[in-house]
Amino acid sequence: MAEITAAAVKALRESSGAGMMDCKKALTENNGDMTAATDWLRAKGLATASKKSSRTAAEGLIGVATSGTSGAAVEVNSETDFVAKNDQFQDFVRNVTAIALAQGDDLDALNAAAHPGGGTVAEKLTSNIATIGENQTLRRARRLQVSQGAVVSYVHNAVAPNLGKIGVLVALESAAPADKLEDLGKSLAMHVAAAFPLALDEAGIPADLIERERAIAAEKAAESGKPAEFHAKMIDGAVAKFAKENALLNQIYVIDGKTKIAEVVAQAGKAAGAEIKLVDYVRFQLGEGIEKESSDFAAEVAAAAGI
Repeated sequence: MAEITAAAVKALRESSGAGMMDCKKALTENNGDMTAATDWLRAKGLATASKKSSRTAAEGLIGVATSGTSGAAVEVNSETDFVAKNDQFQDFVRNVTAIALAQGDDLDALNAAAHPGGGTVAEKLTSNIATIGENQTLRRARRLQVSQGAVVSYVHNAVAPNLGKIGVLVALESAAPADKLEDLGKSLAMHVAAAFPLALDEAGIPADLIERERAIAAEKAAESGKPAEFHAKMIDGAVAKFAKENALLNQIYVIDGKTKIAEVVAQAGKAAGAEIKLVDYVRFQLGEGIEKESSDFAAEVAAAAGI
């Protein structure tokens, strides 16, 4: 049986919104596995359905850049938030984003690409680590392109132009005027930043997430007290609801709270006099999916003092 630490209980409580004792029980029942404990809480109706990854933190910056029909987003991580305010670090993120926009988002190719300050991107990153004094990594990159239309960007919690904690790209395929696409794209990107869709449409939601939701729904159905013959319908309904709520085109527009995103796009196309298609998007949130180590400073001092 894994040891259930106070730090693990605290982390689960913060990510799930459940009570402390429920979190401790969930971890105990699932041998300390955080993901399984989260699912256990949700199955018991003790946790919110908020996405844990959106609450996970790591430091650094998200960079975005666009040029007409192309756009790129990159994530560069650092050990502390102080580095994100460093001009040298910010300049590196800007340059790597520009390179991704011009050359593509393959990480090996990005690391091997020529850096404007001399050497390669990888060599410049190594130099930055030596001079800034913190480990840094080029974690991921994504480029979007359309044949006609625009790729529009938005940065939430910006610390400098096109640099921040959440970066979004929205790809719009259309012959509509550029200013109309820019306005629509910015609003859609703000929605994406706030609503955290998992895919453009229901078919694009990863199978493992669907199966995870199915397992949670099955446990809820089993504990519902309803006859077994109703369980399959309950499970299918819950999974369908999950897929609908997490597919961007089906989500309700956060700005007006009533219109589906697909309809927002269609209405904008009619107003612009040309069909507009939302064909892709990118949402990078700093540190999502990275488990950040935390420490109890008081405990460390006490341990060092032999208390």
